[in-house]
Amino acid sequence: MDNKALKNKVIITAAVTGAWPKKENNPNVPMTPQEIADDVYACWKAGAAVAHLHMRDDEGNGTMDTAKFEETVNLIHTKYPDCDIVLNLTTSGDIHADDEIRVAHVKKLKPEMASYDCGSMNWLNSGLFLNTPKFLTDCGLLFQELGVKPEIEAFDPGMIGNAAYYIKKGVLKTPVHFQFCMGCANGIAGSMKNLIFMKETADELVGKGNYTWSCFGVGHSAMEMLYGAVALGGNIRVGMEDNVVYGYDKEGKKILANNLMLVERAARAVEAYGNEVATSAEAREMLGLAPLDHEAVVKALDALTIEDLEKAKAEASEKYGTTYFAAKSMG
Repeated sequence: MDNKALKNKVIITAAVTGAWPKKENNPNVPMTPQEIADDVYACWKAGAAVAHLHMRDDEGNGTMDTAKFEETVNLIHTKYPDCDIVLNLTTSGDIHADDEIRVAHVKKLKPEMASYDCGSMNWLNSGLFLNTPKFLTDCGLLFQELGVKPEIEAFDPGMIGNAAYYIKKGVLKTPVHFQFCMGCANGIAGSMKNLIFMKETADELVGKGNYTWSCFGVGHSAMEMLYGAVALGGNIRVGMEDNVVYGYDKEGKKILANNLMLVERAARAVEAYGNEVATSAEAREMLGLAPLDHEAVVKALDALTIEDLEKAKAEASEKYGTTYFAAKSMG
């Protein structure tokens, strides 16, 4: 498909769970591998081309447990063999995880995409979200070695500058893909003015034509960022990682969201603007990913046994213990 045919296509990413919201915040938040897999499939059927995945431990806290990622990815591909969604696995599901465990699942599963948080920051005024120069260098080079495309999460313009530096050093290869994270506590506020500034910063430092981009807005900025991204020619991310409230009724009462509702609304916004929702195959072309050999993926995952999963879980538990962070998901 040529670039002209893809010009009006918009990629919807579904971030279905994150690491913070729990059932008490919204009973629709998926927690288990089965629940996450089921929501991913429903979102794909509604138009999501990419799924951004976090995992939860058995208490519902964010975890980087490789076995949980493995079980979930296996379920998506084997329970739903028609689903060709692009899987984008987080490397930031637990601020207490060390550098090795943050990429252990990427090494094992070799997903098409994984998150790359391009800088350090305070998090929710309560802790530090550290992405050291060494980690970013090692992570970028590892992704190149494995053929994994980084999703560069930028919480402020400085992180775009960091990305430009790592491009110059050869740690990141263009065209890169940005996720502008808008409205997160301690990050840039979610407003149209700020979204334009983020895009202009990327234009200046990375160069038009050298990147693709998407964005999401947390909380009250969600709708402004949804429509803003479509209007500016970007792609969009929605899901319960970022918002557990869909809106408010006429009496001012909260309408609790589910992932399907959020994806369906995003698809309506894309179409109302006169654009088209990209399929997963089209998203791969837009992002520079290889076409998916879905049959090979299912065959490889089908070869995994319960013993493989239990062994991975036991090894992770022995080496790292139960890790979590009780704060808003990082992406």
